[in-house]
Amino acid sequence: MPTIRPARAEDAGFIARNILSSQRGPKPRGWFDVALGWPEPQCLAFVERIATARQRSWWHVSHFLVAEVDGEPAASLCALPAAGIGVAVRAAITEVAGQVGLNESELAAIFRRGAYSSNCWVQGGEGEWLLEHVATLPAYRGRGLVQGLIQHALDRGRAAGFSRASISFLIGNDQAERSYAKAGFTFAEEKRDPDFEALTGAPGFRRFVRAI
Repeated sequence: MPTIRPARAEDAGFIARNILSSQRGPKPRGWFDVALGWPEPQCLAFVERIATARQRSWWHVSHFLVAEVDGEPAASLCALPAAGIGVAVRAAITEVAGQVGLNESELAAIFRRGAYSSNCWVQGGEGEWLLEHVATLPAYRGRGLVQGLIQHALDRGRAAGFSRASISFLIGNDQAERSYAKAGFTFAEEKRDPDFEALTGAPGFRRFVRAI
């Protein structure tokens, strides 16, 4: 049986890898790959810093739950209020860019490249409890870890006073769609954009919701 616990600072490397995996879905590139434009080791190092930055964005370890199998991290997701996500994301990237010595022009280029996703933004309403960045290491897939993580995340949202949860995924990520439907989520909206598809191979994002 897996153990589900809050993520810790020492999980930052594992969380960073799962963030990249969740953003990519079944495609080769995700948001950080495109926005940073760096080889994977550099992207992972940057995201690992964001996971423990002073600015707590939806990439911060404090918002993540981890499923362990035999004492080893195997899957994770983040759960947090949907309000204020965009502001926190920008601040976290700016903080870490300063840490690694990027200049203003390089930082502006990250935001410019990352803007490709704005036409497909479906990350929940201001009053919703948001689940995101769901990923399982390949060796542990098919064991129900995501279902356990989702249930714990929904319990957190309910305890925080939320009555509705939201989760989004790339259109075409059929495995994610089946998993979220199994957890009681239903279709709410989707957004498609030809430029987004040309860059990532996915038509856009789909969002599911459920009561909690």
